[in-house]
Amino acid sequence: MSAQRGLACDIVVFGGTGDLAMRKLLPALYYLHKDRHLHAETRILSLARAKHDIDSYRRLVQRHVSQYVTQGDFDPTVWEQFAQRLDYLSLDVSQRVAFPRLAKALGESAGRVRVFYLATMPNLFAATAKHLASAGLANDNARIVLEKPLGESLETANQINDQIGTVFDESRVFRIDHYLGKEAVQNLMALRFGNALFEPLWRNAHIDHVQISVLEKVGVENRGDYYDNAGAIRDMVQNHLLQLLCLVAMEAPVHFEPEAVRNEKLKILEALRPITGMDVQDHTVRGQYSKGKRAGEVLPAYYFEKSVDHDSNTETFVALKAEIDNWRWAGVPFYLRTGKSLAQRKSEIVIQFKAVPHRLFPQGSDRPAGNRLVIRLQPDESISLSLMAKSPGRGMALQEVDLDLNFADAFKRRRWDAYERLLLDVIEGDATLFMRRDEIEAAWQWVDPIIQGWQDCYRSPKRYAAGSWGPDAADSLLERLGHAWLDERS
Repeated sequence: MSAQRGLACDIVVFGGTGDLAMRKLLPALYYLHKDRHLHAETRILSLARAKHDIDSYRRLVQRHVSQYVTQGDFDPTVWEQFAQRLDYLSLDVSQRVAFPRLAKALGESAGRVRVFYLATMPNLFAATAKHLASAGLANDNARIVLEKPLGESLETANQINDQIGTVFDESRVFRIDHYLGKEAVQNLMALRFGNALFEPLWRNAHIDHVQISVLEKVGVENRGDYYDNAGAIRDMVQNHLLQLLCLVAMEAPVHFEPEAVRNEKLKILEALRPITGMDVQDHTVRGQYSKGKRAGEVLPAYYFEKSVDHDSNTETFVALKAEIDNWRWAGVPFYLRTGKSLAQRKSEIVIQFKAVPHRLFPQGSDRPAGNRLVIRLQPDESISLSLMAKSPGRGMALQEVDLDLNFADAFKRRRWDAYERLLLDVIEGDATLFMRRDEIEAAWQWVDPIIQGWQDCYRSPKRYAAGSWGPDAADSLLERLGHAWLDERS
């Protein structure tokens, strides 16, 4: 059932003047309105401490929506209709006494679905949930959406989950990871489980190794306060990268429904071989960017970024080798990496198949003739399969050619943003693409020993020049087994 034919909904955005709300949530809601996926009586109420009247807040949102939607998609007539859904309330979420004002603003629920989206710091999650309950707003029609990172360790994540769980049943808690809403990630599941071609090959007998990369050209920008406490492993590895690993490695669920999908992801997290003690030094690399250049532009070192401690040892780059101890994946290394202020922005999954057992034909390069599947998540979404083909001319020399599926070319209609899909899933109560509590716990159980190993070694992150591909040690991590990152390096 689409939200247009469903019940009216109240969407309450905590942190309604923040970066996430302005860049992602409100543009996504604008698109859902524009494409008629929101019920005619659905309301959007933003909350923040900033003082705005409704007109000034709507002007603020208009500036951001017109900036962040695709060029040509901003329609003044549609905006005027959408703006009528928008309301604003100045409210300090840390103060329980403020929440009766929120209850009054929302009025009687009358069976309406209410989505409380916490686009705030995680240290406010538990208090916000309790305050919602104290104001009578945490009823059976209420759903709460939690942004990552959920905690800083297994202990703190459990504390947050315990406190949230006293107010909201697990079925009404939506822990969001926007990577799971990306079109290419959805197509990864379609590729695996909707085609007979790949399933027989999707195992250690045929796959040599897997690479999962989420690389960013930007530095920490205005997130220094948060990032200097989190670092790359908490900000990206514990959630985004491990979730992508799960989707690559999981078994086919019996049904495509929330619990079945999440059960299979949990099995992968529980099968990850622990990285502890001295193995942390051998299987992980942590780095921090120093001053560098890109296209003639001078890029600052991390410790000169705004709100960053000048003596900081926080990592801005992580590379690691993970292994999954089960029958399908035993012996296949999964290389994960993420970092900031790098040479290129890209997120992709590389499935490197094994070479043919005997090289029958001459080749134009020394690279083994292994086929390669590349699922690109950003900046463009595409799937590419490399094959060996005969080079034109005399003889049987082979060269690598790509079969490309670019979603923008293959599907002429507009592609949904991840937040559009995920927000609609919350409204409709579909938790398939959201993380269950036991997934969060299993991810932290694997990540915590790595962080502890770094602390025990007292080693500073390896420096890498801003605008480069990261520390050399990240290349060495793969070279030990004769592998290399798939990068367009000069």
